[in-house]
Amino acid sequence: MKTTPKHDAAQTLPVDDQLCFALYSTSLALNKLYRQLLAPLELTYPQYLVMLVLWEKDDITVSEIGERLFLDSATLTPLLKRLEAAGLLRRLRSRQDERQVAVTLTEAGQALKAKAAGIPESIRCAASCDMESLTTMKTQLEAFRDKLIKS
Repeated sequence: MKTTPKHDAAQTLPVDDQLCFALYSTSLALNKLYRQLLAPLELTYPQYLVMLVLWEKDDITVSEIGERLFLDSATLTPLLKRLEAAGLLRRLRSRQDERQVAVTLTEAGQALKAKAAGIPESIRCAASCDMESLTTMKTQLEAFRDKLIKS
């Protein structure tokens, strides 16, 4: 039988030694940069994520967007309402299933894609990373996330 070594709490709990803090503080720094880059587009970071999903595949359901972004409808619906009020998308009940709401981009929403095209490169430059390093990091984070979801 394998035993777990006992550790002194003082040795295991410093905030700087925690993976969660490294992820959290990195997320804060990344969100601050995104806030600056997205300000001219008048988008918040969560709204930008919704737009990325729609630029990839337009005319999808709210539930499909939620699945892609790991968001529930209670979080997603207010985001979509604000994007609709800004004239970037439309929400319509599906003709096939009235319980489903389809989301489509407006012309303004489609046009915003060109204005956002340089954002990923701006992030890469700010991080002073080559594409291979960023791709490796992204793959590792996705694998880590998937393991956490399954646990």
